[in-house]
Amino acid sequence: MELQRLNKIISHNTRYSRREADELIKQGLVKVDGKVATDLSMKVTFQNKIFVNGRKLFEKDGYTVIVYNKPKGELVSKKDDRGRKVIYDSLPKQYAHYLSVGRLDYASEGLLLLCDSPKVVSALMHGDLERVYYVKIKGEITAPMESAMKEGLYVEDARKGGHEDSDVRSMDFAPFVEYRIIKSRPTYSTLKVTIAEGQNRELRRFFAYFDAEVVDLKRVSYGRVDLGTLKPGKIRFLDAPEYAALRDYLTYVEQKSDGKPSA
Repeated sequence: MELQRLNKIISHNTRYSRREADELIKQGLVKVDGKVATDLSMKVTFQNKIFVNGRKLFEKDGYTVIVYNKPKGELVSKKDDRGRKVIYDSLPKQYAHYLSVGRLDYASEGLLLLCDSPKVVSALMHGDLERVYYVKIKGEITAPMESAMKEGLYVEDARKGGHEDSDVRSMDFAPFVEYRIIKSRPTYSTLKVTIAEGQNRELRRFFAYFDAEVVDLKRVSYGRVDLGTLKPGKIRFLDAPEYAALRDYLTYVEQKSDGKPSA
């Protein structure tokens, strides 16, 4: 079993955020193997006996996945120091412990997957499932922009388009899996793009390199899961075919990690 920070393992398996888990540790409300935990950097596994507020912490076995149509103006975070709205303010309380599969930034909208299994979330986040977006940018689509979409692009200073607090500097943009120009005008242009990775503000940084600000960004699918007619601020469960596709993908990921050929 992989060692994890105590606050992370608490956050991923309870309704508490990592910061709240740290506070519980500071207050002496967390025990590991019968002893009160005091070290915030302590690393554990579920082979350790972990108690939070007197209740034993169990690793989740089965899992449930929900689809959320995130509106603009919500952070994909459990808490915000500046008091901005987070997705958990909108989600029903029974999903407070669910983890998001990646993020959509504050100004972006669309399909967000959430799951109650950290293992499933990790497999989806670090996998190569295709993500489809509708993007609206300022200005027209240029030949260099199209070339980079087809061939990929390495940017030494990719801070433009990123969050001011991000420590990401350079970025290697893989070629887009697919793209379709819906409209190209000197004022605004719109595209439908498909990528197979989800780096930090990847599309905003990509177009910012060409001095094209992204003014609208909406994710409409993630792997075999489509947003469909789900309204902003609403959720739904995966249907049977989507769960079947997810199980197949997780099996593929497990076989790949074990070095076994996938059937």
